[in-house]
Amino acid sequence: MKTGILFAGQGSQHPGMGKDLYESFPAFRKAFDALTEQERQAAFEGPESELVRTEITQPVLLAFAAGVYNILREEIPGFAPDMAAGLSLGEYSALTAAGVFDFETALDLIRLRGRLMARQAEGTNAVMSAVIGMERGQLKEFVERAGRDVSKSSSVTDEGHEFVEIANYNCPGQIVISGSERAVAYCEKLITESGAGKAIRLAVGGPFHTSCMKPVGDALAEKFKEIQFGEMSFPVLFNYTGDIKKDDMTIRELLSRQVYSSVMFEDTIMNMSRNGIEQIIEVGPGKTLSGFVRKTDRKIKTMKAENIGDIEKIIAEYKC
Repeated sequence: MKTGILFAGQGSQHPGMGKDLYESFPAFRKAFDALTEQERQAAFEGPESELVRTEITQPVLLAFAAGVYNILREEIPGFAPDMAAGLSLGEYSALTAAGVFDFETALDLIRLRGRLMARQAEGTNAVMSAVIGMERGQLKEFVERAGRDVSKSSSVTDEGHEFVEIANYNCPGQIVISGSERAVAYCEKLITESGAGKAIRLAVGGPFHTSCMKPVGDALAEKFKEIQFGEMSFPVLFNYTGDIKKDDMTIRELLSRQVYSSVMFEDTIMNMSRNGIEQIIEVGPGKTLSGFVRKTDRKIKTMKAENIGDIEKIIAEYKC
């Protein structure tokens, strides 16, 4: 059975994550011991307000992913996926698993990425909203209209830039928009009044995967010039395109553009399916990505890899 791995992104974290694995598996402990005491404390004990900080969340989730992948490699002889992908920062986890860079390099990169994103989000008053039940084309029209209308009505004394953009194409019927509070609220109003869908404001805030993050992408592009990128040991599908790397783009370009472009996750799942993936293991806290898979292609079997019980089920599956 062809297997894919999906690595979770920011928003899946919760206090207590990884504690049972840390106590039971040296392979997991090795990855988590690379974190700072502050980062481990936030992961194991919280508080939630500390763990949700972008500069804390991102290295914690990367270490969690690397630790779980280490366990699978150690407990299942010859284990390797046929394809992999990750949601946002999860893309770095996928590339680490594929051998593009080692864990220490990935951790340095993700710490830099987390700091830059947190700094760029400061003072933006940005919000995110999940739009349920709408098709891409129709939502795109509402987003463009909201951006135009709010910009026109903004006076020169208004602080900040009013904008709204599509941040994530998660799965059929679930798309995330992000932008300034005023523009997102106006877009939510258009959606509600149209009766075509509904908008649910998300607890996370920040102009992630929008043009507001372009300076972060530029800074990462400069950092990537210092990094030696290795060859992938298995194909990784990228957020920017929702597909494997084509010859006309480098991994450096794909990673730098990812941070300020829409995440094409529905396309990623569809392309995994087209390439014959029959089973997907979700690595990370929660089950959000498994939900996206089921809503995109119900023929794909999903498994979780978050705790000891999950790991035991996967090992048993491979021994059959």
